[in-house]
Amino acid sequence: MSVLSLAELGRSQAPLTRSANAPAWRDSIIKGDCVAALEALPEHSVDAVFADPPYNLQLDGVLTRPDQSKVDAVDDDWDKFSDFAAYDDFTRAWLLAARRVLKPNGTIWVIGSYHNIFRVGTVLQDLGFWVLNDIIWRKTNPMPNFRGRRFANAHETLIWASRSQDAKGYTFNYNAMKMANDEVQMRSDWLFPICTGAERLKGEDGAKVHPTQKPEALLHRILMSSTKPGDIVLDPFFGSGTTGAVAKKLGRHFVGVEREQAYIDAASKRITEVERIDKPVLAVTTGKRAEPRVAFGALVETGLVAAGAVVTDAKQRWRATVRLDGSLEGEGHTGSIHKLGAIVQGLDACNGWTFWHIEGKDGLTAIDAFRKTYREEIMAAGA
Repeated sequence: MSVLSLAELGRSQAPLTRSANAPAWRDSIIKGDCVAALEALPEHSVDAVFADPPYNLQLDGVLTRPDQSKVDAVDDDWDKFSDFAAYDDFTRAWLLAARRVLKPNGTIWVIGSYHNIFRVGTVLQDLGFWVLNDIIWRKTNPMPNFRGRRFANAHETLIWASRSQDAKGYTFNYNAMKMANDEVQMRSDWLFPICTGAERLKGEDGAKVHPTQKPEALLHRILMSSTKPGDIVLDPFFGSGTTGAVAKKLGRHFVGVEREQAYIDAASKRITEVERIDKPVLAVTTGKRAEPRVAFGALVETGLVAAGAVVTDAKQRWRATVRLDGSLEGEGHTGSIHKLGAIVQGLDACNGWTFWHIEGKDGLTAIDAFRKTYREEIMAAGA
């Protein structure tokens, strides 16, 4: 990976085409202001965005525990804004810049606390993004409320949104998420601990490198649910590099933007030490809806199923003949594989792919097997 200045980024532009070499900014950290950096990236160049913007915590004075020890809270200058209007202007600027570089079928994740997430959500919707889910990250080990004047703040909120209401084809690995949840549909409340232990980056003085470092498990679920291997994930507030580390591990690419050199140094070292997972392990569980559509007529056109072939149901009660256009004729009716299958059974609908079979030397084979061959041999060869 590399670190680029804004000047170097401006000289490194390359179109994202299938024949082009990888652009210099892919798998790199861009040092500088996030809006300026995003404006220098090509339009529609990233597949997903994960943003962990400043929360505008509005801390007033030093926060202490009951024993008067100081809480290591976020008091950095990058989290300070003069008022809500200034924060809203900042939010609108970076979201507009992120929207420009996000592909039409890409999605964005934004994480925040009660201090800022509702303001971010309003701006996000005003700019045309379409909210797909709000996710509650419930922390197993939250910081207590030391003053005892409020409930312990034990969660953060993530907004997941598409680029627009009519965006089509965005990635959601539904079956993979279901498999990861013991084959039960994944819910929108997630339980993870905050970043602690060996995963927490610390400096030579033992202090945290970054006050709001996110756990890798959280980014693992986000990237597994909404990206594919090879996708480029943008993080405009890169910090300690959790997005880049997880993206590299999962076979994705990343581009991060960060102003602070100390964070860049820590993130660079961290990502360099990450080992990318091999391709076979990257495959995720998919459902039929995730597979490319194939018409039965395409099997006839390519000769996988011959015109004139006889098809029958598994119990050989009904027979039909394959016609040149991919329709079937039999039992006094004509129609598609689905329509004729429904007619002969007296049903409203039928999955013709699994209903009709062709007899060969090894017995009856569902025509769905020929569709699988078409995907694996013919469609894959043209990819």
